[in-house]
Amino acid sequence: MAASVVKTPKCPRRGSAKEQQSKASPKSNNESNNWHWWILLASVFLITFATRFYKVTEPDHICWDETHFGKMGSWYINRTFFFDVHPPLGKMLIGLSGYLTGYNGTFPFEKPGDKYNETAYQGMRYFCTTLGALIMPMGFDTVYDLTRSHEAALLSAAYLIFDVGLLTLNQYILLDPILLFFMMGSVWGMVKISKATASGGSYSVRWWFWLFLTGTMLSCTISVKFVGLFVVLLVGLHTATELWLILGDLGQPIVETLKQIACRAIALILWPILLYTLFFYIHLSVLNRSGNGDGFYSSAFQSRLIGNSLYNASMPRDVAYGSVVTIKNHKTGGGYLHSHFHLYPKGSGARQQQITTYTHKDDNNKWVIKPHNKQRLPKDKLQLLRHGDLVRLEHLVTKRNLHSHSEPAPMTKKHLQVTGYGESGVGDANDVWRVLIVGGKVNETVHTVTSRLMLIHYLQNCALTSSGKQLPKWGFEQQEVSCNLNVRDKYAHWNVEDNEHKLLPSVSFSVYAPGFFARFLESHAVMLQGNAGLKPKEGEVTSRPWQWPINYRGQFFSGSSYRIYLLGNPVIWWSNLVFLALFVAVFLGNAILEQRRAGQARALARSHADSEDSEHSTTDEPLCTCCPVEQQLLRRPWEDHSDPLRAAAWLFVGWLLHYLPFWAMGRVLYFHHYFPALIFNSLLTGVMFHHIIQSLPRWIQHVLLGGLLSLIAYSFALFSPLAYGMSGPLANEPNSTMHSLKWLSTWEF
Repeated sequence: MAASVVKTPKCPRRGSAKEQQSKASPKSNNESNNWHWWILLASVFLITFATRFYKVTEPDHICWDETHFGKMGSWYINRTFFFDVHPPLGKMLIGLSGYLTGYNGTFPFEKPGDKYNETAYQGMRYFCTTLGALIMPMGFDTVYDLTRSHEAALLSAAYLIFDVGLLTLNQYILLDPILLFFMMGSVWGMVKISKATASGGSYSVRWWFWLFLTGTMLSCTISVKFVGLFVVLLVGLHTATELWLILGDLGQPIVETLKQIACRAIALILWPILLYTLFFYIHLSVLNRSGNGDGFYSSAFQSRLIGNSLYNASMPRDVAYGSVVTIKNHKTGGGYLHSHFHLYPKGSGARQQQITTYTHKDDNNKWVIKPHNKQRLPKDKLQLLRHGDLVRLEHLVTKRNLHSHSEPAPMTKKHLQVTGYGESGVGDANDVWRVLIVGGKVNETVHTVTSRLMLIHYLQNCALTSSGKQLPKWGFEQQEVSCNLNVRDKYAHWNVEDNEHKLLPSVSFSVYAPGFFARFLESHAVMLQGNAGLKPKEGEVTSRPWQWPINYRGQFFSGSSYRIYLLGNPVIWWSNLVFLALFVAVFLGNAILEQRRAGQARALARSHADSEDSEHSTTDEPLCTCCPVEQQLLRRPWEDHSDPLRAAAWLFVGWLLHYLPFWAMGRVLYFHHYFPALIFNSLLTGVMFHHIIQSLPRWIQHVLLGGLLSLIAYSFALFSPLAYGMSGPLANEPNSTMHSLKWLSTWEF
């Protein structure tokens, strides 16, 4: 793929008669190749769209993650702010496709299995399916450009078309078909740039078109999911390799390398960054109404959301005793200090009332600030809260005080437990906390929103903190609150968000509303933290990376009487592994052979030089690059744009980049995370098949290709009910129509 622009001088010697004959009619050969290419491409389009759009609107109920992304599409239509761990482009496109096809954004998308009834959901499915279907023609053209082989391109496309897993993932309202489309578009553009550069077309309109298209696709890929970074790395490595080869072309001035670097920096770095920022600007402009995701963001961020309590807020600037406040953890994505009537269970410290942080707003987030030594203040007396004051915090709803003691916290055993204690605001000395303003001075007044606070327990000398650990079901999967004996804990910072007090004058908080770039940066911090903190829910089917390539277990998309099961076509997935192993073996063997040949060539060159007489050795005649010895010395395998092994090597790098990083991820992982790597593996299979059989007679090549295509088409017909819908008994029952296809006991269809 990394094409060299080095041009070797033409050899004065005439080739063989056969070579001259083959060069005599390049026009007719090109016309024939073009016709074959168009016929095959049309076939790929036809079969792809026929398989993808068949039963695309069935089942007519919510399947799997449609409940999430359909709901987010609705929120874009309604302009309601929400939190998600992925960048916004994919959800924006889903919302736009629904809006343009008549969906009004009112369907609740509550849970899988809910009937759509009269909801116009079809447009969103058609949109996602169309993008998923375009992957196959792009894959076909990409492999053809890499190998100039119709057979390799057709087989790669067939491996993508006839995989029932990819088909299933394409047909629903999901981010995956959108992500895979933009990823494949990035690779397609990358290869087109390489082809144009190698043919001397740099700086042409066509070359610029492919550069900017690739930059656009890269930006869109990472704007759908952060895993798009992997294809950015692939294109970056490939581009760096091309620039290195251009730098090594001594026939070109150094200025040429600088021009290439500048052009690619504009189209592949600056342009994608600009687009990425634009997508977020649209996202934050459209979602301007308060929603259930507000609590994941800072108080200042929320002040820009219409309907939020902080939007154009008018509330007291100062905090006083008797104020009813909400207290928000200051870390990225931090929740509100929260309590409810439920107790800690046995074995989790003292069986007192639970204290948590909760990212959604409700009345259980409200606290009353009281003096440490008095139950109440006189009604008409105003006393401001200041740096260093001792206070009690009474939970407004349950009337219990914020409390800590020497019991270990339920999750973080090195911390102390924090509970709600007392009756009607009456507790004990373990309810007393010292309020400190971070960087504050004596008698400095605590301010709403802007003051960063620490709450230090008076007796235990520990800092109230949010450990970031999620509580089990008994804690409603909210975040643990504990008291850290290390008072330098960076998560022990809080701020007052809502503030109510009858005696304090209100002021407008619009001055604290952040600008776009502050919200842009905070959005990324919250998303990255949310991504890292994703944990499996109870009973949820997850998987590990070692299970994916071997098709160990699938995922139910619909578990009702009309069943859809995400599982790869085993013939395709397992043969992909065979060709992956063959590539590694062939590539290593070829590298050893090339090294041996290079050594032999150097030995022959030395022998040839020693045999020359002094008269010939002092001439200024250039080496003949067509002579066997010099040809082997000067030959560089990457200069052949259609070298199958070099093409396969880049596809293998693409597979590695989209597979290996998942081994290092601590977040919850699912089977569908493997499908980007699967696409690279399927393209690699077509290239390796062509490389292995290309030395055979043409009729044998066609027989082998026809046999393999027939096998995968037949396997698709067998396993297609997984994607198109199954009914009746499960496969583990002998009377099931799918019983004979349950090849692994871990398959659950």
